[in-house]
Amino acid sequence: MWGMRVITFEEPGHVRISLESPAELEPGTVRVRTLYSGVSAGTELTAYRGTNPYLTRKWDIDRRLFVEGQTHAYPLSGWGYQEVGEVVEAAPDVADPPVGSLVWGIWGHRAEAVLPAEKLVGHVLPPGADPLTGVFARVGAIALNAVHAADVHLGDQIAIFGQGVIGLLATRLAVLSGARVVATDAIPDRLELARKFGAAETFDVASGSVAEFMRKRVVGADTVIELSGSHLGLHEAIRTVRKGGRVVAAGFYQGDGVGLRLGEEFHHNQVQLVSSQIGGVASWLAHRWDVERLQLTFMELVHRGEVDARELVSHVMSVDSAADAFDLLDKHQSEVLQLVFEFKE
Repeated sequence: MWGMRVITFEEPGHVRISLESPAELEPGTVRVRTLYSGVSAGTELTAYRGTNPYLTRKWDIDRRLFVEGQTHAYPLSGWGYQEVGEVVEAAPDVADPPVGSLVWGIWGHRAEAVLPAEKLVGHVLPPGADPLTGVFARVGAIALNAVHAADVHLGDQIAIFGQGVIGLLATRLAVLSGARVVATDAIPDRLELARKFGAAETFDVASGSVAEFMRKRVVGADTVIELSGSHLGLHEAIRTVRKGGRVVAAGFYQGDGVGLRLGEEFHHNQVQLVSSQIGGVASWLAHRWDVERLQLTFMELVHRGEVDARELVSHVMSVDSAADAFDLLDKHQSEVLQLVFEFKE
C-alpha cells in the first residue's frame, strides 16, 4: 500500500499517516505519483494548531461571509500546498501531459492522486529542472499576487515585512519589478538571504522601529507588503508608509487584532489598506490576470534562473516523519524555511 499514504491531522497537534484506497482512472484524467509535497508554514500550521477560522466558523461562499457553524472538522486529510509528481498512467483519451512527465499541481500530502489532465496542462517541468522547484508554484503566486496588489513602479521605495518563504519571494519579485526594497525580519539568516535576493537594505525588527528607520531615509515607504502575519507587524507596516501610502496585508492573521491601533497613523495618514489572498487577484487586474497566470509566470521566472527557489528549501523530510516535521514547525518555526515532504518507496 506504498502509494496510498496520506498525512492526516487527527486533532490539534496530532498527526498520523493514514492509508486511502487508490482512485479509479476516469476519462480525461491521469494518475500522478507524488515525489515531493511542500508545506505551508502559515496556513497548514493553523490547521495543525486548531486556529484556522474554517474550524470554528462556516464560510458562506455565496455571500462571502463567515457565519455561525463549521466549514471543516477533524480529521483533516491531505492538506498540502503544492506537489510535484510523475504521471504514471493516463486515460486513453489523454495525450497531455504525457506519461513519464513531471508535473506540479495541488493534490495534498498524499502519495498518489487521480487528477483532471486539463488542470496539469502547462504544468510540466522542463527537462533538467530540479523537481523540488515545482513545490514553489503556489507560494510564488502568492508573492507575485502581493507585489501586483502593491502596484509597484520603477523606483518605488518598498518595505517588505517578514522574510519567510513568501516574503523572500516577494522581495525578489519586487526587485525584479524595479522597486528599492527594505526587507525586515527578526532572524539574521533570513535578512542575509533577503540581501542575496536583491534587497537594498535590511532591518532587524528586534532593534527598533521600521517606521523610524525608513523616515531617516525617505518620507516613508511608498508601499509596504506585510507578510509576517502578525497584528503588531501590520500596525508597524501602517506606521511605515508615507501619507496616502498603501499597505498590502498578505499575511494570514489569526485571532483578534491585538496591537492594531487604527486610530493612530492609519487614521491620520489616510493609509490605504489592501488585502491580498490567493483566492483571487487584485480587482483592477482581474480582466488580465488570474491565479493560473500568476503560477505560470512565477515558474517561468524560476526556469529562467531569475528566482532561485531551490535556495529556500531548508528541510527535506520523509513523509513518514510528518509528526516530527509539524512539531518542528510548531515549536521552532524560525529554524525552518521551506519544508518539503519526500515520498518514495
